[in-house]
Amino acid sequence: MPTPPENRELSPYTGWTRAHWEDAADRLLLAVRPYASPRNGRVDLPGPRPSWSGIRSDGLEGHARTFLLAALRTAGARGADPHGHLAFHAEGLAAGTEAPGGDGPDAWPLLTDVRQAVVESASVALGLRLTRPWLWDTLDDRTRQRAVAWLLPALEPSPVDNNWWLFGLTVAGFLQDAGIETDRATATIDRSLDRIETWYLGDGWYSDGDNRAFDHYNGWALHFYPVLHAHLSGDRELLARYGPRLRAHLDDYVHLFDASGAPLPYGRSLVYRFAAAAAPWLGALTGHTPLTAGATRRLASGTLRYFLDRGACDERELLTLGWHGPYAPIVQSYSGPASPYWASKGFLGLLLPADHPAWTDREEPLPVERADTVRPVAPAALLIQTTAADGLVRLHNHGSNHGAGDPAAEDDPGYGRYAYSTRTGPTAPPDHADNHFALVLDGRVTRRGPATPAGTGPGWAASLHTPLPGIRVLSATLAHGRAEVRAHLVLGAPDGTPVRQTGWTTTPDGPTVQLHAVHGYPRAAGTTELATGATLQGGPHTRTAALHGTTGGAESLFVALASLTAEPDPAPVTTLATVQVTGRTIHVTWQNGTTARLDLDALDVAGVLDGLDTLNTLDGPDALDPEDR
Repeated sequence: MPTPPENRELSPYTGWTRAHWEDAADRLLLAVRPYASPRNGRVDLPGPRPSWSGIRSDGLEGHARTFLLAALRTAGARGADPHGHLAFHAEGLAAGTEAPGGDGPDAWPLLTDVRQAVVESASVALGLRLTRPWLWDTLDDRTRQRAVAWLLPALEPSPVDNNWWLFGLTVAGFLQDAGIETDRATATIDRSLDRIETWYLGDGWYSDGDNRAFDHYNGWALHFYPVLHAHLSGDRELLARYGPRLRAHLDDYVHLFDASGAPLPYGRSLVYRFAAAAAPWLGALTGHTPLTAGATRRLASGTLRYFLDRGACDERELLTLGWHGPYAPIVQSYSGPASPYWASKGFLGLLLPADHPAWTDREEPLPVERADTVRPVAPAALLIQTTAADGLVRLHNHGSNHGAGDPAAEDDPGYGRYAYSTRTGPTAPPDHADNHFALVLDGRVTRRGPATPAGTGPGWAASLHTPLPGIRVLSATLAHGRAEVRAHLVLGAPDGTPVRQTGWTTTPDGPTVQLHAVHGYPRAAGTTELATGATLQGGPHTRTAALHGTTGGAESLFVALASLTAEPDPAPVTTLATVQVTGRTIHVTWQNGTTARLDLDALDVAGVLDGLDTLNTLDGPDALDPEDR
């Protein structure tokens, strides 16, 4: 298959057009065919290990997730299918549901037997909904009856209390459209939407369940399924509710994409890679987006090309379990060889007709390419920091805690760090944790554990955590340009307890890392470097900057300046900000003359500071009082 020529007039940033997307979809779909079972019911891809659901479930996953890609490809072409993608999957649907739960080479597991099958039922149902005139309506009655029987258990309450509720909604949406079990389908849709409503915290952000998990699941699941269902069903009332939420989310979300096209590697299921482009495409599809059409395509094409140009596919053109190439530390136990094909959601833009402005308008720059940004995300207690000079994105985390409820559990590298970027880390155990503040006891560093948000505001975010019983750490980050002020107030630790602040992790040819002691650390000791291993960015050897200090009494404040930049020959971070500490107040004068003041007393939301009244707010509106914004 010849590769379409680049068009730098229409797409000056990526060179890609709709033809490149269609070509990429065809290549991905044709590459999996050699691994299909005799009648295409399963796609059994090679991989390092099966998922915890087993190889039969993994084979269903291979069929279902590539079917979703085939559905987007053919529905976007209004049924044109020169490569026979739908015929391949129609045969697989018939074979997989002929004797489900059996031992046949094509048989699909039952949803009642294997929970993971519930996830895959959503991709099957969405694929059928998108291609109904060209696939479902052409099937014989017996095949349709068997397929419906296989799908129906998805209408029951979700077996997992998080975004899984939306898989039942997606199956119900297809059945509702097809006029099958419409009362049950409607009840499932209502129940599912009611459940996720309890997790909506405003400004476009959901937690992924009864926790504080904020990551890409907001875009590729919690917005994706409700908004797409409302759009496909023509339900104006639903779209009026969920569309503005998507737009609000995209206001923040678009700042998480590097000029290179990389989405921020933060959270779980990062092997889904360019599924990160699904939400921006959905905004264009429904009209609920802050992005222009040209900027939408620039973001999406940049993301898809970022991964395909960096080895996301192996020599067989199969998507691997990793980020660039294979990378085991980010692979969840629920992931199998076909799991990366949830990236198919990133091809949602193919549903837009070829003459839509998202395909015909000239590409426009991303927010990160236009101006420096320091943007607080209050519901998630995050702080986004971007710099136009190098197109780099950093995320400071003061509120996301997925999987941190167990006090004995180790921090999840995808959630537990204080900071993430599009060009570095995170490191993975047993390596030293990057961007971490810890007490060091008998050579062992403490975990962060659950972080309680202590407020956000212009240019700052803060949180509180308990590394050990009786010891609390109140932390804050202030940012401007590429400069970061990192502050940690340690309360209740024994006098002389060692502490360690790590900074960014980088490779010899990676961005420049700077970490400088300001207060609390002995300046004479300077910054050290810790040897760390490979990260998802590649390279077997990395180095992580670190500062070391000791507590002095029941209360100790540690302040450092940090910087991560891809600018050539960057000036020292100490030239970018002047920091003064007075008691529990931090005064900062940035390089451009603007100033900020962070009063840690005003962040005492949990009443942990001796002699101070507890504030009855999580926002801390008076905590940061910039003299000149």
